[in-house]
Amino acid sequence: MPQVAIIGAGEIGVSVAICFLSHGYRVILLDKSEEILNRSYNRLLREYRHAEFFYSNTGDYSGNPPEPLLTTDYANLSGVPYVIENVTEDWDTKAAVYRSIGTVCGEGAVIMANTSCIPITKIASLLNHSGGVIGVHFMNPAYLINLVEVIKGAHTSGDTAAKVYGLLKDIGKKAITVNDSAGFVSNRVSHTYINEAAFIVQEQVAAPMDVDMIFRSCMGHKMGPLETADLIGIDTVVRSLDVLFDNFRDPKYRCCALLRNMAAAGFLGRKSGKGFYEYDLF
Repeated sequence: MPQVAIIGAGEIGVSVAICFLSHGYRVILLDKSEEILNRSYNRLLREYRHAEFFYSNTGDYSGNPPEPLLTTDYANLSGVPYVIENVTEDWDTKAAVYRSIGTVCGEGAVIMANTSCIPITKIASLLNHSGGVIGVHFMNPAYLINLVEVIKGAHTSGDTAAKVYGLLKDIGKKAITVNDSAGFVSNRVSHTYINEAAFIVQEQVAAPMDVDMIFRSCMGHKMGPLETADLIGIDTVVRSLDVLFDNFRDPKYRCCALLRNMAAAGFLGRKSGKGFYEYDLF
């Protein structure tokens, strides 16, 4: 049975795990506490059962998913050929995770950084075998979106890229490859309009529902920018904007005070039950 390890059992980590479980992969799901893992496993079961109603192109969502290995111990990553990192967009947190990866994963392992904005070359500098590091940006929810943004760092090897293309094809995903830059393509563009939409709400030009309705009904977006922010997590949006600003020093990436205040208040979107909208927490 093919095997993949997923570090970070948050919204996107669970979503990525569902993709692999539905294709028969043995999944190791790693996070920092048993409490987080148990909560994430309950979310995984709930979303897996719902996935078959929305997504039928590839994967088997009938019945219960194969049991993932839930762990807090990096030693369980030894010998795993593919590792996907999904931790928060904070450099110190990333650095600690990659130091742990480096102690157990050898040169043959492919390390996929599912990061929002931090450049892949910078992340790869944390490991001795930088050729095995590549950006693989799954969009949330990963089991609904067939396209994945793949980012080659300065040292990403051709063999690493080829393995990743094969892996994505095996789970029914199409890869679009871009060059390394903070935010890549998707988040460099999307976070600017999320940020501007937040400014519009802050300035009381329009309510969140009206902003999102314009994007959905007039521009054909499946989700408006503020709905998207709630899905991503307001805290993640704030950190990503800070990464973009630090890299480019362009004021267009200056984070809206409303977003920063929401993050400080714990209004993080879907994962907290309240962001620009309110949600039921199960």
